[in-house]
Amino acid sequence: MKLEDQTSKKNRVDDEFKVNFDLRNKSRSELRKETVNKFLAEKGGYWEAGKKHVTHYIYYVEKLVDGRRIYLLRPTFLNKGIDFQVWAEKLDGKDNRRPSHKDVFSDLNLKKKANPRDFIKLMDMIRRVWNCEEPDTVLKNEKITFNTGFSVELLLKILKWLFIEQDITYWNYDGRGMLMLTIEEIVGK
Repeated sequence: MKLEDQTSKKNRVDDEFKVNFDLRNKSRSELRKETVNKFLAEKGGYWEAGKKHVTHYIYYVEKLVDGRRIYLLRPTFLNKGIDFQVWAEKLDGKDNRRPSHKDVFSDLNLKKKANPRDFIKLMDMIRRVWNCEEPDTVLKNEKITFNTGFSVELLLKILKWLFIEQDITYWNYDGRGMLMLTIEEIVGK
């Protein structure tokens, strides 16, 4: 760490805000727009009494039937702007953790090996979430479980927000389409 970074940390105060953010039944464009507008309403960082105040936000966006939550963490330092990280409470049973794309791909491969027939149904469910259908709606119509990896509910709710994140970061490209294409390439269509 550079000396000026150490000094600025000493003279820095972190303000944390926790926000419930319910975003349901929207089109791809509306999901992107409402998420970005929510972030634009954040209180910006500021200086006060010679100290730099950095604002941090946790947005609780999904609740699982077991009570755990999916949340967004801001700011992140990936794209230095409007980006966010998707986190899950007790993802591995004990620790809050950020599920990576690699975690999702690995989980899908485990499920495909464990139950190829239900995996076909799961991929259809993922496509429905990719098409902006709410995970809870998808789950009402399909009843599948796997004895390995993430629950189907957790996986679909993580993917909903990973798709939104991709839409924001890569809007001028294909956003969520790039992630879906990668899923299909890695685990098969």
